Amino acid sequence: MAELSGRVAIVTGAARGQGRSHAQALAEAGADVVITDVCQDIASVPYALSSEDDLAETAALVEKAGGRVLVMPADVRDRAAMDDVVGRTVADLGGLDIVVANAGICGFGSMPTLSAAQWDDMLAVNLTGVFHTFRAAVPHLVAQGSGRLIAISSGAGRTGTPNLSHYAATKWGVIGFVKSVALEVAPHGVTANVVCPATVDTPMVHNDALYGLFAPDLDERTKDTVRPRYEAMNPMGVAWLDPIAISHAVLFLASDASRFVSGETIEVSAGGSAHR
Repeated sequence: MAELSGRVAIVTGAARGQGRSHAQALAEAGADVVITDVCQDIASVPYALSSEDDLAETAALVEKAGGRVLVMPADVRDRAAMDDVVGRTVADLGGLDIVVANAGICGFGSMPTLSAAQWDDMLAVNLTGVFHTFRAAVPHLVAQGSGRLIAISSGAGRTGTPNLSHYAATKWGVIGFVKSVALEVAPHGVTANVVCPATVDTPMVHNDALYGLFAPDLDERTKDTVRPRYEAMNPMGVAWLDPIAISHAVLFLASDASRFVSGETIEVSAGGSAHR
């Protein structure tokens, strides 16, 4: 396991799903963790987003794991809000070492049918949100001469995906953005990397809207009935990965073991990346 005692981490989109797993794993490795999430629905997103109760549950798990926790509901679309998250982190916890830009949304629709809101919200959360998060953190990390920037993209950031063009565009964009940031911060002892997961067992995946994308012909769409469709999506035949599988990659990139790993895109794809 990574040894992160004395480190301070920020995780966006931490109220549930992957973000909760990353926050808990970082705390178990010894880090203090700042958790943030929007904690309200976005009209163009076809499933319910997290709540403040979800964020409080993550906080309890971080504390149980032994880490100090700072809870800050915030919207990654809001540049000033993310500046405040970083400022309070440094002031209240004494520093900042690790930033995990995890917040993201998903939706679907054929390209000609996408509304302006669907496109704008997707880019604002999934791509501009990563920019706001990293932009707020980088001056501090550069000044101290160390730090880890980690962004969560997607397997959809490595291939074309019908009916997910706006989502795929953001996830490709995250990779290009982070690779560019990696070159800028490299002389200052800071690394920047991307993790691209396959389908993960989270509320983003388990809702009727997304089930309908991959199993539109099924009269009854449940986790059990759609499982075979998802199992066929990667060579290992795994329908969806447990979030901890992604957190293990995050822990590696946050650790000293990755100090010379930067500008990389790590795919946790159950073999799917072998097709690309």
